[in-house]
Amino acid sequence: MAAPKISVYSLSAELKNTTDDALPNYLTSLKFKQSHFLTDVRLGLGYSAVVIAGITFWADHKLGWDATKYWTLLAVIAYFILNGALTYWIWGVEKGKIFTGEINDTLVCTKTSSVNKHQPTYKLRVRYEKQGKKPQQLNISAPFTRWFDSDGCFVATPFQQWLASEIPVIGEADPKKVASSAVSIESKKGSGELKEDTSNDTHGVPQANGASPSTAARSRKTKKSHS
Repeated sequence: MAAPKISVYSLSAELKNTTDDALPNYLTSLKFKQSHFLTDVRLGLGYSAVVIAGITFWADHKLGWDATKYWTLLAVIAYFILNGALTYWIWGVEKGKIFTGEINDTLVCTKTSSVNKHQPTYKLRVRYEKQGKKPQQLNISAPFTRWFDSDGCFVATPFQQWLASEIPVIGEADPKKVASSAVSIESKKGSGELKEDTSNDTHGVPQANGASPSTAARSRKTKKSHS
């Protein structure tokens, strides 16, 4: 199956949503057991409101307004209560959570933050709790260009390596994706954080008798003047 291709300029929509969708797919492939409780409650509230609206319409059509006006009033009140509860559930309880699950008695919850239009950075808040230990929380971020190529295609491996390297629970479940120290050093060299000391190196060619290039040049000039 070909990798999804999206517009590289849709920061808050397609780039973020595609990344959000890839995260639970990766974790479930590592045998994380995903909890669907939040989704089930949201769907239950939404479908309940739709059912009430449908029954009210059917009763009014079959029995008429006079016979159903009191029931319609109760149905409208129930409908607004359910929609209010649904709104609170989405914004007050779920709060952007994209994965909740567990593995080896460790509870994991991931939540994305918003994406700034002028800063194409994916921000992820992770909370995990091992049995008998204090909860841990991480705030990590990385540019979308780390796992999206110039054509807008999502590349799963760099994204999975980033997660496994930054989140210990995922790294333990998928150690092969954890970035090695050698890779980290090379990336620092490429970014200019690490520089080799080449002050005594003339393009990799050693000087005879340990003389520096400037000393050797002065010696040649002295010999020419005496000759």
